[in-house]
Amino acid sequence: MKVIAFNGSPHPHGVVDKGLITVAEALTQENIGVEIVHIGNQIIRGCMACGRCRTLKRCVYTDDIVNQCFDKVQAADGIILGSPVYYGGIAGTFKSFLDRLFFPGPDLRYKVGAVVVSLRRSGGIATFHGLNNYLNLAQAIITPSVYWEVIHGNTAEEALQDEEGLYILRVLGRNMAWLLKTVESGKKDIPLPTPEPRVWTNFIR
Repeated sequence: MKVIAFNGSPHPHGVVDKGLITVAEALTQENIGVEIVHIGNQIIRGCMACGRCRTLKRCVYTDDIVNQCFDKVQAADGIILGSPVYYGGIAGTFKSFLDRLFFPGPDLRYKVGAVVVSLRRSGGIATFHGLNNYLNLAQAIITPSVYWEVIHGNTAEEALQDEEGLYILRVLGRNMAWLLKTVESGKKDIPLPTPEPRVWTNFIR
């Protein structure tokens, strides 16, 4: 089994990276492979809502990393989204990446997802919920921990002082490993739900 993790911070070895590594260590202890892809330092334009990805099953723009990551998500058993807090929300480049990654609809149904948020002081819960919206609407199974998966620190060194935050992420990693194994085992005996055609309703015509 394999998990793909996305680091939405512009800093390759900052607090988000430390958080993702903490979760990854718990997963690898359970013989689950983890690949961390650094997104936050890329040049990624926002979604233009052209709708062509609905038929192409990938973004119409091919000059950045988004479509490569779409394929990685399709091949993985689980996904982790990690972002720092910028103005109380998801970091801008990462938000653009996620909009374009999720809009074509990668098949995350019943795959296992998790979220890691880093911050200096506040805004963690709003960012946490914003990231979980992507997983929830993709019908991923969201991994729980004992508290919101938010780690504090302005640098990776400061994050090491957030003992509770690191503990929460270790629990997240172990819980994610258990969920991954449970889902894999369950698929052998229990068929997945039959999907129903999507219904779209517009209230203003």
